[in-house]
Amino acid sequence: MKKIGIVFHPMIEPAGKLARDLEAFVGGKQVEVWVCSAWDTEGVRTKLKGTDLLLTVGGDGTILRAAQAVNHTDVPIAGINLGKLGFMTELSIEEAREGITGMLEGRGWIDERAMLEAVVMLPDQKYSTVYFALNDVVAARGAFARVINVAATMNGEPLTTYKGDGVIVATATGSTGYALAAGGPILQPASDEMVLVPIMPHLSAAYPLVLPGDAQIGLTVQSVHPTTISIDGHINIVAGSGTVIQIKKSRQKLKFMRIHPGAYFYSALERRLKGKQ
Repeated sequence: MKKIGIVFHPMIEPAGKLARDLEAFVGGKQVEVWVCSAWDTEGVRTKLKGTDLLLTVGGDGTILRAAQAVNHTDVPIAGINLGKLGFMTELSIEEAREGITGMLEGRGWIDERAMLEAVVMLPDQKYSTVYFALNDVVAARGAFARVINVAATMNGEPLTTYKGDGVIVATATGSTGYALAAGGPILQPASDEMVLVPIMPHLSAAYPLVLPGDAQIGLTVQSVHPTTISIDGHINIVAGSGTVIQIKKSRQKLKFMRIHPGAYFYSALERRLKGKQ
């Protein structure tokens, strides 16, 4: 590797400090290195050319922001966990230097993850907008604590109308996030399958669905109150009744650089669910 980028959570002081420490550590190995806030998506994108690996310092949220920046590139991500769960992160603080050294020496491996492509058409706009999500796309109630209706289709055929706080469409990666908290299953991380999970359903379908990777899911918001469309938890769109979201598996995949063996996800699962790093 000749060039490494480091992005960090700007609101966590230890993340910025560790990022600078790792900048010196990597630079000491005669590797070009740059540092940027994970919240500065455009800034990260401008620095990506020629980058062989992007290190993230924070938690899963930092990785989700980094994923937006590296989308449509082949730059892999390796996460260093300062958060509470860290399902997507690879290294603890204590493992960081040894793990990075292993990656620089070619002992890492690539873990590819499916992403979602969501086309959002708001009722008051003439053109749709395309978003990409590593974790999930959520249609949920906004500021008003009122039940919303979301009509769902699969491959153009009516599926059901969810009544409740909303609906989550998640990738296998996102199945350990909001979807899990809402009662969904945990999927094998490299799977192309998706999960469709209602949020606090009221007198409507209450069960989660596991859908094949080639499924095309349509969600139509039916609510007199404002609804929020959330992409990976940090891109949020206020949507009115009649908003349509078309969701499918993206052609793009996100690459993670791993140093632990493939089965590490399962061996660490219970520990992470208990909030232990």
